[in-house]
Amino acid sequence: MADDRIDTTRAERDTMRTERERVHEDGPGVALTESPAHLGEEERRGFKGRWDEIQASFIDEPRRSVEEANELVRDLTERVTERFRNERQRLEERWEEGEEVSTEDLRVTLQRYRSFFDRLLAI
Repeated sequence: MADDRIDTTRAERDTMRTERERVHEDGPGVALTESPAHLGEEERRGFKGRWDEIQASFIDEPRRSVEEANELVRDLTERVTERFRNERQRLEERWEEGEEVSTEDLRVTLQRYRSFFDRLLAI
């Protein structure tokens, strides 16, 4: 049973990787190449750099490090929430305009939510 879960997890990761690599049309002239919660490489490096600085300063200023870690997590959470909110808004605008959203687009969106949800539960 554990092996089945590992295979499913690998298959889900492969599917998610394929979805990130594909270009999804999101209305006229707008293409999405990433999950709504996915941060660009520059953003990820920025958050990671901030984390590295916080962690390095812990020995000299542990309280300040914890306060800054809280702020960093808040900033990252807000950014991810904003990305999901924007994706939802784009879908709602398409629906309000009477535009048909394909089942495939909805399936991909639901998989993104499931992936993020599973990560949150793992915390």
